[in-house]
Amino acid sequence: MAYDVAAIRAQFPTLERKVYGNKPLIFLDSAASAQKPLAVTDAMTEFMATTYSNVHRGVHALSQEATDAFEAARGKVATFMNADEREVVFTKNTTEAINLVAQSWGRKNLTRGDEILLTELEHHANIVPWQLIAEATGATVKAVRVLDDGALDMDDFHAKLGPRTKMVAVAYVSNVLGTVLPVHEIIAAAHAQGALVLLDASQAVTHKRVDVKGLDVDFLAWTGHKLYGPTGIGVLFGKYEHLDAMPPFLGGGDMIDTVSFEGSTYREPPYRFEAGTPAIVETIGLGAAIDWVEAVGIDNIAAHEDDLLDYAMEQLSATNDVRIFGTTESKISVLAFLLGDHHAHDVGTILDRTGVALRVGQHCAEPLHNRLGVHSTARASFAAYNSRDDVDGLLEGLAVCRELLG
Repeated sequence: MAYDVAAIRAQFPTLERKVYGNKPLIFLDSAASAQKPLAVTDAMTEFMATTYSNVHRGVHALSQEATDAFEAARGKVATFMNADEREVVFTKNTTEAINLVAQSWGRKNLTRGDEILLTELEHHANIVPWQLIAEATGATVKAVRVLDDGALDMDDFHAKLGPRTKMVAVAYVSNVLGTVLPVHEIIAAAHAQGALVLLDASQAVTHKRVDVKGLDVDFLAWTGHKLYGPTGIGVLFGKYEHLDAMPPFLGGGDMIDTVSFEGSTYREPPYRFEAGTPAIVETIGLGAAIDWVEAVGIDNIAAHEDDLLDYAMEQLSATNDVRIFGTTESKISVLAFLLGDHHAHDVGTILDRTGVALRVGQHCAEPLHNRLGVHSTARASFAAYNSRDDVDGLLEGLAVCRELLG
């Protein structure tokens, strides 16, 4: 069956909007946060209207129904990435998931002289938590170089990976360049040195099938709001043997076994890491988002987005004043660029007035922009609901930028 982008777009009411009076909205900012289909918003509204209650420990019908729905969402997440349910920890976002590993696993396992290996491609959320734990433990943070085409310098990776490396924490996919890292090679090499691996999969899960068992990854973090779900709900996968050996990250209700003033004991994973009332409604929304993605088909979405990326790269490359960052073949539908010598914010502001919504700035990746030798970039990102018409709208908007900026 052919991919029916019109039918998909009809499920996203926001895309029917006009801005600045009569400009059709062209939404090219899904790498920051995706729009939500009616299936997600309806599921959340229905739950709040008919089933809402706090989860776990309640003996009344509403609490039991809410708990069943909440845990069913955990099951959907586990199936989605081929994990066991007890290896799925709910967090509020990817940032919290990475901080959880850095603080819980890191404080227990890192000592002076140990090394944490990152890359120049990383989002700040996969840099700063490791810097904080390195300062606390005496460990050292190192970063693998990025090549000019946006690919990871694997020679530099293997040179910097060594017996002192205890954690390799890398993006599965760059949020700026769209580069897909050779994660199978990275994981195998790290394990051969005795190091663990954490993947930031925030940009990966929206574009490709992620199989944690097939990857043999130790930790993997992602967030719901990029996968057509709500904000406020993220996921940490951890191999159970790692989670079971880790102390709590936060303390409070629901994560305890017993409490006394002489000391407390803690529940088994994943509940040990889910202190306090969770994001119940958002978790229901995440489950609905996974249902929606599975119904459309992640492979179908990926093929559609690849077509859009190829078309956009072809059209933009045909101009003589657009510089594209990240041209490696192993890439998903994220496109960072600059128009001539013009500041990305000027370009983004003018594009906005033509109806084109994209992201400008450093995209929480200042070290990468320093490596690229630019202060900021404009970033267009394509999702399941975008079309070639949206790419044409971007091109038309850039023509307006040329007229106004000279």
